[in-house]
Amino acid sequence: MFQFNDWDRKTWRLVLPIVVTNITIPLLGIVDTAVVGHLPGPHYLGGVAIGSLIFSIIFSSMMFLRMGTTGLTAQSLGACDDDEVRAWLIRGILIALIIGILLILLQIPISLYVFDWTGASDDVRPLALEYFFIRIWCAPTTLLNFVILGWFLGMQNARAALMTQVLLNGMNIVLDLWFVVGLDMGVAGVAKATLIAEIMGVTFGLWLIHRTARQLNGRWSLAKTLENEKLLRMLRVNGDIFIRSLCLQGSFFLFTSFGARQNDIILASNTILLQFMIFSAYALDGFANAAEALAGKAYGANSREDFHSAVMASSRWALLFALFFALLFYAVGPLLIDILTSVEDVRQMARVFLPWLTVAPLIAVWSFQLDGIYIGATKTVAMRNAMIISMAVFYVLVYILVPPLGNHGLWLAFLIFFAMRGITLGVWYPKIVKSIQATK
Repeated sequence: MFQFNDWDRKTWRLVLPIVVTNITIPLLGIVDTAVVGHLPGPHYLGGVAIGSLIFSIIFSSMMFLRMGTTGLTAQSLGACDDDEVRAWLIRGILIALIIGILLILLQIPISLYVFDWTGASDDVRPLALEYFFIRIWCAPTTLLNFVILGWFLGMQNARAALMTQVLLNGMNIVLDLWFVVGLDMGVAGVAKATLIAEIMGVTFGLWLIHRTARQLNGRWSLAKTLENEKLLRMLRVNGDIFIRSLCLQGSFFLFTSFGARQNDIILASNTILLQFMIFSAYALDGFANAAEALAGKAYGANSREDFHSAVMASSRWALLFALFFALLFYAVGPLLIDILTSVEDVRQMARVFLPWLTVAPLIAVWSFQLDGIYIGATKTVAMRNAMIISMAVFYVLVYILVPPLGNHGLWLAFLIFFAMRGITLGVWYPKIVKSIQATK
């Protein structure tokens, strides 16, 4: 019989605020889709879809700033090294600012290169470019928010992470509705809402850090922050996660691009289904994030027993919630589609491919969960290699399955991609356990 134990309680103390935090992110995407999806014609939805995809690729490739900060901070917390807890934050902030400024400076060549690969139609492309050239200015604040979120998660301060992200994404949703529905600003309104909300979010996050840091021992030290050995470790960890994230977003890019090449209706319908898949992924990531913090702290403390307990507690709850999302999409999927768009052709097309969405959470949950465990243990080389293998399989399958099966082949290849991530990470998992000294 299942018993709710102490590790279940530890997991849920982190999961509840993290899940609320995480789902505000795809909820914003759903609101964007719903607001633009009710404008006349599928090209508006396609413009936001392509524009958002570009930033999803760019910013999600930079998620090493969140993931690396979480894992390294959690391990330092487990080792009771408050000086390093502080130093990992500053190192992350410095890297985020440098990358964010470079993205702004390189916006023209980025737009010229990336948009040529999207396959967007003549109606969609100008709207996507309008979105891009506004939202690119939030690059530094977006990346700073990644670091802030990662540091709070590594500190197991899920409440602060919740407050920051709810403010950021809640304000984004309010401004979204105001600018697009109230002021009729169209695609530009969606981008401007995001820009303003990101600035407000990072300001509030830095204020919370100031308050939290007062409870730590040690002190801020620029000399310690710039220690070559620690900087190199962060760069190695972040480099591996960057390659992993770039491969992941490249796979999402290929999925969207092959949808766009078929026609605008399929692009729009895939966009809607993908919003719900991303929503479930972010919710399930709450359990992966809990694994990052709990398993990372146990790894830093060299406790094999605690590491195993953290992994098992977070994983069984992740599986239960994956089942919940599968049943939800099966039961009310058509209704959810109708909420997001009033374009009848898009509604009908999305219903055709809805069964793929229904099984997606049960297949993808293991890739999310194992990612969290690997991040907590900072075993990023294996993460990187697993993603490269999975992406290669996906790319091959897309070119094999799409010609005969169309969009069904695209979705089949996409789900096999997630299955391969879980399988490859699972194969290497025992090595992580063996690397922990069984001190407790």
